[in-house]
Amino acid sequence: MRHAESILVLDFGGQYTQLIARRVREIGVYSEIHPFNISPETIRSLSPRGIILSGGPSSVYDANAPKPARAIYDLGIPILGICYGLQLIADQLGGSVDASARREFGKAEIRVDSKEVLFRGVGPETTVWMSHGDALKTLPEGFEPAARSANAPICAIRNSRKKIFGVQFHPEVIHTPEGRKILENFVLGICGARGGWTAGSFIEGAQNDIRLKVGNSRVLCALSGGVDSSVLALLLHKTIGDRLVCVHINNGLMRKNESELVVKTFEEHLKIPVTSIDAGAEFLVRLRNVTEPEEKRRIIGRTFIDIFEQEAKRLEGSVEFLAQGTLYPDVIESTSTKGPSATIKTHHNVGGLPKDLRFKLIEPFRELFKDEVRTIGRLLGLPEFILGRHPFPGPGLAVRTIGDITTEKLALLREADDIFIQELRASGQYDSVWQAFAVLLPVKSVGVMGDGRTYEYTVALRAVSSVDGMTADWADLPHKVLAAASNRITNELRGVNRVVYDISSKPPATIEWE
Repeated sequence: MRHAESILVLDFGGQYTQLIARRVREIGVYSEIHPFNISPETIRSLSPRGIILSGGPSSVYDANAPKPARAIYDLGIPILGICYGLQLIADQLGGSVDASARREFGKAEIRVDSKEVLFRGVGPETTVWMSHGDALKTLPEGFEPAARSANAPICAIRNSRKKIFGVQFHPEVIHTPEGRKILENFVLGICGARGGWTAGSFIEGAQNDIRLKVGNSRVLCALSGGVDSSVLALLLHKTIGDRLVCVHINNGLMRKNESELVVKTFEEHLKIPVTSIDAGAEFLVRLRNVTEPEEKRRIIGRTFIDIFEQEAKRLEGSVEFLAQGTLYPDVIESTSTKGPSATIKTHHNVGGLPKDLRFKLIEPFRELFKDEVRTIGRLLGLPEFILGRHPFPGPGLAVRTIGDITTEKLALLREADDIFIQELRASGQYDSVWQAFAVLLPVKSVGVMGDGRTYEYTVALRAVSSVDGMTADWADLPHKVLAAASNRITNELRGVNRVVYDISSKPPATIEWE
Protein backbone atom coordinates (compact mmCIF):
# COMPACT_ATOMS: atom_id res chain seq x y z
CA MET A 1 0.00 0.00 0.00
CA ARG A 2 1.22 3.48 -0.84
CA HIS A 3 1.27 5.79 2.17
CA ALA A 4 0.91 9.56 2.09
CA GLU A 5 3.83 9.94 4.49
CA SER A 6 6.33 7.55 6.00
CA ILE A 7 9.50 7.25 8.02
CA LEU A 8 12.16 4.74 6.95
CA VAL A 9 14.10 2.86 9.62
CA LEU A 10 17.41 1.52 8.33
CA ASP A 11 18.38 -1.68 10.13
CA PHE A 12 21.96 -2.19 11.34
CA GLY A 13 21.15 -5.24 13.44
CA GLY A 14 20.00 -3.45 16.59
CA GLN A 15 17.82 -5.33 19.05
CA TYR A 16 15.38 -2.41 19.17
CA THR A 17 14.97 -1.84 15.41
CA GLN A 18 11.39 -3.13 15.27
CA LEU A 19 10.57 -1.13 18.38
CA ILE A 20 11.67 2.08 16.67
CA ALA A 21 9.25 1.40 13.79
CA ARG A 22 6.44 0.65 16.22
CA ARG A 23 7.05 3.83 18.22
CA VAL A 24 6.83 5.94 15.06
CA ARG A 25 3.54 4.26 14.15
CA GLU A 26 2.23 5.00 17.65
CA ILE A 27 2.91 8.67 16.93
CA GLY A 28 0.56 8.29 13.95
CA VAL A 29 3.02 8.06 11.06
CA TYR A 30 3.54 4.91 9.02
CA SER A 31 7.07 3.49 9.28
CA GLU A 32 8.84 0.55 7.74
CA ILE A 33 12.18 -1.18 8.11
CA HIS A 34 14.70 -1.47 5.28
CA PRO A 35 18.18 -2.99 5.10
CA PHE A 36 21.04 -0.63 5.92
CA ASN A 37 22.39 -0.87 2.36
CA ILE A 38 19.23 0.34 0.62
CA SER A 39 20.22 2.51 -2.34
CA PRO A 40 19.76 6.28 -2.27
CA GLU A 41 17.73 5.94 -5.48
CA THR A 42 15.28 3.60 -3.79
CA ILE A 43 14.99 5.92 -0.80
CA ARG A 44 14.27 8.82 -3.14
CA SER A 45 11.56 6.81 -4.92
CA LEU A 46 9.86 6.05 -1.58
CA SER A 47 9.76 9.78 -0.71
CA PRO A 48 9.94 9.34 3.08
CA ARG A 49 9.48 12.27 5.43
CA GLY A 50 12.54 11.16 7.37
CA ILE A 51 15.12 8.43 7.95
CA ILE A 52 16.11 6.84 11.25
CA LEU A 53 19.40 4.94 11.53
CA SER A 54 18.94 2.15 14.08
CA GLY A 55 21.36 1.01 16.71
CA GLY A 56 23.50 -2.08 16.21
CA PRO A 57 26.13 -4.30 17.79
CA SER A 58 28.99 -3.28 15.49
CA SER A 59 31.68 -0.65 15.89
CA VAL A 60 32.00 1.80 13.01
CA TYR A 61 35.75 1.18 12.84
CA ASP A 62 35.32 -2.61 12.36
CA ALA A 63 36.48 -3.88 8.98
CA ASN A 64 33.02 -5.26 8.06
CA ALA A 65 30.88 -2.72 9.88
CA PRO A 66 27.51 -2.19 8.15
CA LYS A 67 27.33 1.32 6.69
CA PRO A 68 24.77 3.06 4.49
CA ALA A 69 25.63 4.75 1.22
CA ARG A 70 27.35 8.06 1.94
CA ALA A 71 24.93 9.74 -0.46
CA ILE A 72 21.94 9.36 1.89
CA TYR A 73 23.17 12.44 3.78
CA ASP A 74 22.81 14.52 0.62
CA LEU A 75 19.20 13.60 -0.19
CA GLY A 76 17.80 16.54 1.76
CA ILE A 77 15.75 14.16 3.93
CA PRO A 78 15.95 14.66 7.73
CA ILE A 79 17.98 11.95 9.48
CA LEU A 80 18.08 10.78 13.09
CA GLY A 81 20.86 8.42 14.16
CA ILE A 82 20.28 6.34 17.29
CA CYS A 83 23.30 4.96 19.19
CA TYR A 84 25.28 3.17 16.44
CA GLY A 85 23.39 5.43 14.02
CA LEU A 86 24.85 8.50 15.73
CA GLN A 87 28.33 7.04 15.43
CA LEU A 88 27.77 6.33 11.73
CA ILE A 89 26.88 9.96 11.12
CA ALA A 90 30.06 11.09 12.83
CA ASP A 91 32.25 8.51 11.10
CA GLN A 92 30.88 9.03 7.59
CA LEU A 93 30.80 12.81 7.72
CA GLY A 94 34.34 13.41 8.98
CA GLY A 95 34.18 13.06 12.76
CA SER A 96 35.80 10.30 14.78
CA VAL A 97 34.60 7.48 17.03
CA ASP A 98 36.68 5.39 19.40
CA ALA A 99 36.25 2.84 22.15
CA SER A 100 34.97 4.58 25.25
CA ALA A 101 37.15 4.53 28.34
CA ARG A 102 34.02 3.65 30.26
CA ARG A 103 31.26 1.67 28.58
CA GLU A 104 27.73 2.75 29.41
CA PHE A 105 24.79 0.34 29.72
CA GLY A 106 21.58 1.24 31.51
CA LYS A 107 20.10 4.43 32.88
CA ALA A 108 21.97 7.72 32.68
CA GLU A 109 21.18 11.37 33.28
CA ILE A 110 21.83 13.82 30.46
CA ARG A 111 21.85 17.62 30.37
CA VAL A 112 20.10 19.06 27.32
CA ASP A 113 20.87 22.17 25.29
CA SER A 114 17.70 24.21 25.77
CA LYS A 115 17.88 25.56 22.21
CA GLU A 116 17.74 22.13 20.60
CA VAL A 117 14.53 21.43 18.62
CA LEU A 118 14.95 17.67 19.05
CA PHE A 119 14.53 18.14 22.80
CA ARG A 120 11.76 20.73 22.68
CA GLY A 121 9.48 20.22 25.69
CA VAL A 122 12.02 17.95 27.41
CA GLY A 123 13.41 19.02 30.77
CA PRO A 124 16.95 20.44 31.08
CA GLU A 125 17.94 17.14 32.70
CA THR A 126 16.33 13.87 31.72
CA THR A 127 16.82 10.14 32.20
CA VAL A 128 17.78 8.04 29.17
CA TRP A 129 18.75 4.45 28.41
CA MET A 130 22.32 3.97 27.22
CA SER A 131 23.77 0.87 25.57
CA HIS A 132 27.17 1.56 24.01
CA GLY A 133 30.85 0.78 24.27
CA ASP A 134 32.04 3.43 21.78
CA ALA A 135 31.84 7.20 21.97
CA LEU A 136 32.28 10.25 19.75
CA LYS A 137 35.71 11.88 19.99
CA THR A 138 35.38 14.68 17.46
CA LEU A 139 32.38 16.13 15.67
CA PRO A 140 32.03 16.39 11.88
CA GLU A 141 32.20 19.84 10.36
CA GLY A 142 28.90 21.70 10.66
CA PHE A 143 27.76 19.78 13.74
CA GLU A 144 27.53 20.87 17.35
CA PRO A 145 26.75 19.03 20.59
CA ALA A 146 23.13 19.06 21.78
CA ALA A 147 23.34 17.11 25.04
CA ARG A 148 25.92 15.66 27.38
CA SER A 149 26.20 13.24 30.29
CA ALA A 150 28.78 12.69 33.00
CA ASN A 151 30.31 9.88 30.98
CA ALA A 152 29.79 11.23 27.47
CA PRO A 153 30.49 14.93 26.80
CA ILE A 154 28.85 14.42 23.39
CA CYS A 155 25.72 12.26 23.67
CA ALA A 156 23.57 14.15 21.13
CA ILE A 157 24.54 16.11 18.01
CA ARG A 158 22.85 18.34 15.47
CA ASN A 159 23.35 19.93 12.09
CA SER A 160 20.27 22.14 11.94
CA ARG A 161 20.95 23.34 8.42
CA LYS A 162 21.00 19.82 6.96
CA LYS A 163 18.46 18.48 9.50
CA ILE A 164 20.75 15.65 10.59
CA PHE A 165 20.62 14.69 14.26
CA GLY A 166 22.00 11.93 16.45
CA VAL A 167 21.54 10.63 19.99
CA GLN A 168 23.80 8.21 21.85
CA PHE A 169 20.88 6.80 23.86
CA HIS A 170 17.70 4.88 22.92
CA PRO A 171 14.58 7.09 22.88
CA GLU A 172 12.41 4.17 21.73
CA VAL A 173 12.59 2.15 24.97
CA ILE A 174 10.33 2.74 27.97
CA HIS A 175 13.42 3.30 30.15
CA THR A 176 13.81 6.69 28.42
CA PRO A 177 10.72 8.36 29.94
CA GLU A 178 10.74 11.35 27.57
CA GLY A 179 11.78 9.26 24.56
CA ARG A 180 8.38 9.49 22.86
CA LYS A 181 8.55 13.28 23.04
CA ILE A 182 11.99 13.23 21.41
CA LEU A 183 10.72 10.98 18.59
CA GLU A 184 7.65 13.19 18.17
CA ASN A 185 9.91 16.22 17.85
CA PHE A 186 11.81 14.48 15.07
CA VAL A 187 8.88 12.93 13.21
CA LEU A 188 6.26 15.68 13.55
CA GLY A 189 8.50 18.69 14.10
CA ILE A 190 11.74 18.28 12.15
CA CYS A 191 10.33 15.97 9.43
CA GLY A 192 7.04 17.87 9.21
CA ALA A 193 4.84 14.75 9.19
CA ARG A 194 1.18 15.43 9.92
CA GLY A 195 0.33 12.13 11.63
CA GLY A 196 -3.09 10.54 11.39
CA TRP A 197 -2.06 7.01 10.37
CA THR A 198 -4.40 4.68 12.28
CA ALA A 199 -5.89 1.23 11.96
CA GLY A 200 -9.14 2.85 10.83
CA SER A 201 -7.46 4.76 8.04
CA PHE A 202 -5.63 1.56 7.08
CA ILE A 203 -8.93 -0.31 6.61
CA GLU A 204 -10.28 2.23 4.15
CA GLY A 205 -7.04 2.29 2.17
CA ALA A 206 -6.76 -1.51 2.15
CA GLN A 207 -10.31 -1.94 0.89
CA ASN A 208 -9.74 0.54 -1.92
CA ASP A 209 -6.54 -1.26 -2.91
CA ILE A 210 -8.26 -4.66 -2.86
CA ARG A 211 -11.15 -3.48 -5.03
CA LEU A 212 -8.77 -1.89 -7.50
CA LYS A 213 -6.56 -4.97 -7.69
CA VAL A 214 -9.25 -7.65 -7.78
CA GLY A 215 -11.80 -6.07 -10.10
CA ASN A 216 -14.53 -8.65 -10.75
CA SER A 217 -12.37 -11.70 -10.07
CA ARG A 218 -12.84 -14.16 -7.24
CA VAL A 219 -10.37 -14.51 -4.37
CA LEU A 220 -9.32 -17.64 -2.51
CA CYS A 221 -8.60 -16.88 1.13
CA ALA A 222 -6.29 -19.24 3.00
CA LEU A 223 -8.23 -19.52 6.26
CA SER A 224 -6.26 -21.21 9.02
CA GLY A 225 -8.59 -19.93 11.73
CA GLY A 226 -5.91 -17.93 13.52
CA VAL A 227 -6.20 -14.23 14.26
CA ASP A 228 -4.51 -13.00 11.07
CA SER A 229 -6.42 -15.10 8.54
CA SER A 230 -9.71 -14.57 10.40
CA VAL A 231 -9.36 -10.77 10.31
CA LEU A 232 -8.33 -11.02 6.66
CA ALA A 233 -11.37 -13.13 5.76
CA LEU A 234 -13.73 -10.65 7.42
CA LEU A 235 -12.03 -7.68 5.72
CA LEU A 236 -12.30 -9.37 2.32
CA HIS A 237 -15.93 -10.40 2.90
CA LYS A 238 -16.86 -6.81 3.74
CA THR A 239 -14.94 -5.65 0.65
CA ILE A 240 -15.87 -8.08 -2.15
CA GLY A 241 -18.77 -10.07 -0.68
CA ASP A 242 -19.56 -13.45 -2.22
CA ARG A 243 -16.62 -13.25 -4.61
CA LEU A 244 -14.58 -14.40 -1.63
CA VAL A 245 -13.98 -18.16 -1.36
CA CYS A 246 -12.67 -19.12 2.09
CA VAL A 247 -10.77 -22.39 2.04
CA HIS A 248 -9.64 -24.12 5.22
CA ILE A 249 -7.14 -26.91 4.72
CA ASN A 250 -6.77 -29.40 7.55
CA ASN A 251 -3.13 -30.29 7.06
CA GLY A 252 -3.06 -32.84 9.87
CA LEU A 253 -0.85 -30.45 11.82
CA MET A 254 -3.59 -28.50 13.59
CA ARG A 255 -4.29 -28.21 17.31
CA LYS A 256 -6.95 -30.41 18.92
CA ASN A 257 -10.39 -29.89 17.31
CA GLU A 258 -8.99 -26.86 15.46
CA SER A 259 -10.53 -27.47 12.04
CA GLU A 260 -14.01 -28.17 13.39
CA LEU A 261 -13.89 -24.96 15.44
CA VAL A 262 -12.75 -22.86 12.47
CA VAL A 263 -15.58 -23.97 10.21
CA LYS A 264 -18.22 -23.64 12.94
CA THR A 265 -17.04 -20.17 13.94
CA PHE A 266 -17.17 -18.74 10.44
CA GLU A 267 -20.34 -20.36 9.25
CA GLU A 268 -22.39 -19.92 12.44
CA HIS A 269 -21.00 -16.71 13.99
CA LEU A 270 -19.88 -14.72 10.96
CA LYS A 271 -22.17 -16.25 8.32
CA ILE A 272 -19.24 -16.68 5.94
CA PRO A 273 -19.23 -20.03 4.09
CA VAL A 274 -16.04 -22.10 4.29
CA THR A 275 -14.79 -24.88 2.05
CA SER A 276 -13.03 -27.40 4.28
CA ILE A 277 -10.50 -29.81 2.79
CA ASP A 278 -9.01 -32.70 4.74
CA ALA A 279 -5.49 -33.08 3.35
CA GLY A 280 -3.71 -34.41 6.44
CA ALA A 281 -2.64 -37.63 4.76
CA GLU A 282 -1.05 -35.79 1.82
CA PHE A 283 0.95 -33.45 4.06
CA LEU A 284 2.22 -36.28 6.24
CA VAL A 285 3.33 -38.32 3.22
CA ARG A 286 5.34 -35.39 1.88
CA LEU A 287 6.84 -34.70 5.33
CA ARG A 288 7.87 -38.30 5.98
CA ASN A 289 11.44 -38.53 7.33
CA VAL A 290 11.99 -34.77 6.95
CA THR A 291 13.78 -33.32 9.99
CA GLU A 292 15.30 -30.03 8.80
CA PRO A 293 13.07 -27.07 9.83
CA GLU A 294 13.50 -25.02 6.67
CA GLU A 295 12.69 -28.03 4.51
CA LYS A 296 9.54 -28.67 6.55
CA ARG A 297 8.41 -25.10 5.92
CA ARG A 298 9.12 -25.28 2.19
CA ILE A 299 7.24 -28.58 1.80
CA ILE A 300 4.25 -27.27 3.71
CA GLY A 301 4.18 -24.06 1.67
CA ARG A 302 4.36 -25.99 -1.60
CA THR A 303 1.66 -28.45 -0.53
CA PHE A 304 -0.70 -25.66 0.50
CA ILE A 305 -0.29 -24.03 -2.91
CA ASP A 306 -0.82 -27.33 -4.77
CA ILE A 307 -4.11 -27.86 -2.95
CA PHE A 308 -5.26 -24.29 -3.47
CA GLU A 309 -4.52 -24.61 -7.18
CA GLN A 310 -6.55 -27.82 -7.33
CA GLU A 311 -9.43 -26.05 -5.60
CA ALA A 312 -9.19 -23.09 -7.99
CA LYS A 313 -9.51 -25.43 -10.99
CA ARG A 314 -12.58 -27.06 -9.44
CA LEU A 315 -14.39 -23.76 -8.95
CA GLU A 316 -16.41 -22.27 -11.76
CA GLY A 317 -15.15 -18.98 -13.12
CA SER A 318 -11.82 -17.23 -12.83
CA VAL A 319 -9.83 -17.35 -9.58
CA GLU A 320 -6.70 -15.28 -10.03
CA PHE A 321 -5.95 -14.28 -6.45
CA LEU A 322 -4.84 -15.96 -3.25
CA ALA A 323 -5.19 -13.98 -0.01
CA GLN A 324 -2.91 -14.66 2.96
CA GLY A 325 -2.65 -13.19 6.45
CA THR A 326 1.08 -12.50 6.13
CA LEU A 327 2.37 -10.09 8.81
CA TYR A 328 5.29 -7.68 8.88
CA PRO A 329 7.32 -9.85 11.31
CA ASP A 330 6.94 -12.76 8.83
CA VAL A 331 8.46 -10.60 6.11
CA ILE A 332 11.23 -9.25 8.34
CA GLU A 333 12.33 -12.69 9.56
CA SER A 334 12.00 -14.38 6.16
CA THR A 335 13.79 -11.82 4.02
CA SER A 336 16.39 -10.50 6.49
CA THR A 337 16.39 -6.72 6.52
CA LYS A 338 20.07 -6.76 7.42
CA GLY A 339 21.29 -7.18 3.85
CA PRO A 340 24.01 -9.84 3.86
CA SER A 341 23.07 -11.36 7.23
CA ALA A 342 21.38 -14.72 7.61
CA THR A 343 17.63 -15.19 7.41
CA ILE A 344 16.19 -16.15 10.82
CA LYS A 345 13.67 -18.58 9.38
CA THR A 346 11.54 -18.95 6.28
CA HIS A 347 7.87 -18.40 6.99
CA HIS A 348 5.91 -20.83 4.85
CA ASN A 349 3.75 -18.05 3.42
CA VAL A 350 6.71 -15.82 2.48
CA GLY A 351 9.97 -17.54 1.59
CA GLY A 352 8.25 -20.93 1.46
CA LEU A 353 6.14 -20.07 -1.59
CA PRO A 354 7.10 -21.65 -4.93
CA LYS A 355 8.59 -19.46 -7.65
CA ASP A 356 6.04 -20.69 -10.20
CA LEU A 357 3.02 -19.56 -8.14
CA ARG A 358 0.07 -19.19 -10.51
CA PHE A 359 -1.89 -16.92 -8.17
CA LYS A 360 -1.52 -13.21 -7.67
CA LEU A 361 -1.10 -12.59 -3.94
CA ILE A 362 -3.24 -10.34 -1.78
CA GLU A 363 -1.53 -9.65 1.55
CA PRO A 364 -3.01 -6.47 3.03
CA PHE A 365 -1.45 -7.10 6.46
CA ARG A 366 2.06 -7.51 5.11
CA GLU A 367 2.97 -4.13 6.63
CA LEU A 368 1.35 -4.67 10.04
CA PHE A 369 2.28 -6.08 13.43
CA LYS A 370 0.03 -8.57 15.22
CA ASP A 371 -1.50 -6.10 17.67
CA GLU A 372 -2.34 -3.75 14.79
CA VAL A 373 -4.21 -6.59 13.06
CA ARG A 374 -6.10 -7.27 16.29
CA THR A 375 -7.14 -3.60 16.40
CA ILE A 376 -8.42 -3.85 12.83
CA GLY A 377 -10.33 -7.02 13.75
CA ARG A 378 -12.08 -5.21 16.60
CA LEU A 379 -13.03 -2.32 14.31
CA LEU A 380 -14.47 -4.83 11.84
CA GLY A 381 -16.50 -6.55 14.56
CA LEU A 382 -14.64 -9.85 14.86
CA PRO A 383 -15.58 -11.65 18.12
CA GLU A 384 -13.12 -11.32 20.98
CA PHE A 385 -12.82 -15.09 21.44
CA ILE A 386 -11.15 -15.20 18.02
CA LEU A 387 -9.06 -12.05 18.44
CA GLY A 388 -7.74 -13.17 21.82
CA ARG A 389 -6.37 -16.47 20.58
CA HIS A 390 -2.66 -17.04 20.82
CA PRO A 391 -0.66 -16.98 17.57
CA PHE A 392 -0.32 -20.34 15.83
CA PRO A 393 2.35 -20.92 13.15
CA GLY A 394 1.26 -21.66 9.60
CA PRO A 395 3.26 -24.93 9.53
CA GLY A 396 1.40 -25.87 12.71
CA LEU A 397 2.61 -28.73 14.85
CA ALA A 398 5.26 -29.61 12.25
CA VAL A 399 7.54 -26.99 13.77
CA ARG A 400 6.66 -28.03 17.31
CA THR A 401 7.48 -31.69 16.66
CA ILE A 402 11.24 -31.52 16.66
CA GLY A 403 12.82 -34.00 14.26
CA ASP A 404 10.80 -36.35 12.09
CA ILE A 405 7.00 -36.21 12.12
CA THR A 406 4.78 -39.23 12.75
CA THR A 407 1.09 -39.70 13.50
CA GLU A 408 2.00 -41.00 16.96
CA LYS A 409 4.11 -37.95 17.80
CA LEU A 410 1.47 -35.53 16.55
CA ALA A 411 -1.20 -37.23 18.68
CA LEU A 412 0.97 -36.92 21.80
CA LEU A 413 1.81 -33.29 21.11
CA ARG A 414 -1.78 -32.38 20.32
CA GLU A 415 -2.97 -33.71 23.67
CA ALA A 416 -0.08 -32.20 25.64
CA ASP A 417 -0.70 -28.80 24.07
CA ASP A 418 -4.41 -28.99 24.81
CA ILE A 419 -3.77 -29.86 28.46
CA PHE A 420 -1.38 -26.92 28.85
CA ILE A 421 -3.90 -24.48 27.34
CA GLN A 422 -6.69 -25.89 29.52
CA GLU A 423 -4.63 -25.27 32.65
CA LEU A 424 -3.76 -21.74 31.56
CA ARG A 425 -7.43 -20.94 30.98
CA ALA A 426 -8.54 -22.57 34.25
CA SER A 427 -5.99 -20.52 36.21
CA GLY A 428 -6.79 -17.24 34.43
CA GLN A 429 -3.30 -17.04 32.94
CA TYR A 430 -4.19 -17.52 29.25
CA ASP A 431 -4.84 -13.84 28.49
CA SER A 432 -1.79 -12.67 30.42
CA VAL A 433 0.67 -14.26 27.96
CA TRP A 434 1.30 -13.57 24.28
CA GLN A 435 1.68 -17.20 23.25
CA ALA A 436 1.81 -20.59 24.94
CA PHE A 437 2.24 -24.08 23.57
CA ALA A 438 3.89 -27.46 23.97
CA VAL A 439 6.83 -28.88 22.02
CA LEU A 440 7.61 -32.58 21.59
CA LEU A 441 11.34 -33.19 21.79
CA PRO A 442 13.18 -35.99 19.97
CA VAL A 443 14.54 -37.03 23.35
CA LYS A 444 13.61 -40.02 25.45
CA SER A 445 14.61 -40.34 29.06
CA VAL A 446 14.30 -42.86 31.85
CA GLY A 447 11.40 -42.50 34.23
CA VAL A 448 9.56 -44.54 36.82
CA MET A 449 5.82 -45.13 36.86
CA GLY A 450 4.04 -47.64 39.08
CA ASP A 451 7.38 -48.94 40.31
CA GLY A 452 8.30 -49.75 36.72
CA ARG A 453 10.95 -48.31 34.42
CA THR A 454 9.83 -46.16 31.49
CA TYR A 455 11.76 -44.76 28.56
CA GLU A 456 9.56 -42.10 26.97
CA TYR A 457 9.42 -38.69 25.30
CA THR A 458 10.03 -35.27 26.82
CA VAL A 459 7.59 -32.37 26.38
CA ALA A 460 8.75 -28.76 26.67
CA LEU A 461 6.23 -26.10 27.65
CA ARG A 462 6.72 -22.59 26.29
CA ALA A 463 4.92 -19.37 27.28
CA VAL A 464 6.12 -15.87 26.44
CA SER A 465 5.14 -12.25 26.95
CA SER A 466 5.48 -9.92 23.98
CA VAL A 467 3.89 -7.03 22.11
CA ASP A 468 4.55 -7.89 18.48
CA GLY A 469 6.43 -11.20 18.47
CA MET A 470 9.67 -9.59 17.32
CA THR A 471 11.09 -9.73 20.84
CA ALA A 472 9.76 -11.76 23.74
CA ASP A 473 10.49 -12.79 27.31
CA TRP A 474 9.55 -16.05 28.96
CA ALA A 475 6.41 -15.82 31.07
CA ASP A 476 6.95 -16.26 34.79
CA LEU A 477 3.91 -18.50 35.28
CA PRO A 478 2.88 -19.57 38.80
CA HIS A 479 4.58 -22.81 39.75
CA LYS A 480 1.27 -24.42 40.64
CA VAL A 481 0.03 -23.88 37.07
CA LEU A 482 3.15 -25.50 35.59
CA ALA A 483 2.92 -28.32 38.14
CA ALA A 484 -0.72 -28.99 37.26
CA ALA A 485 0.06 -29.08 33.52
CA SER A 486 3.09 -31.34 34.08
CA ASN A 487 1.18 -33.77 36.31
CA ARG A 488 -1.68 -34.07 33.86
CA ILE A 489 0.57 -34.55 30.82
CA THR A 490 2.65 -37.31 32.43
CA ASN A 491 -0.38 -39.00 34.00
CA GLU A 492 -2.78 -38.81 31.06
CA LEU A 493 -0.44 -39.37 28.13
CA ARG A 494 1.16 -42.76 27.67
CA GLY A 495 4.47 -41.98 25.97
CA VAL A 496 5.57 -38.88 27.94
CA ASN A 497 7.38 -39.14 31.28
CA ARG A 498 9.13 -35.77 31.56
CA VAL A 499 8.03 -32.13 31.21
CA VAL A 500 10.38 -29.10 31.13
CA TYR A 501 9.70 -25.36 30.94
CA ASP A 502 11.53 -23.15 28.43
CA ILE A 503 12.91 -19.96 30.04
CA SER A 504 14.65 -18.55 26.94
CA SER A 505 13.93 -15.04 25.71
CA LYS A 506 13.85 -13.82 22.10
CA PRO A 507 16.61 -13.04 21.33
CA PRO A 508 18.67 -15.20 21.59
CA ALA A 509 16.01 -17.88 20.99
CA THR A 510 12.96 -17.57 18.75
CA ILE A 511 9.46 -18.06 20.12
CA GLU A 512 8.86 -21.23 18.13
CA TRP A 513 11.51 -23.93 18.39
CA GLU A 514 11.77 -24.38 14.62
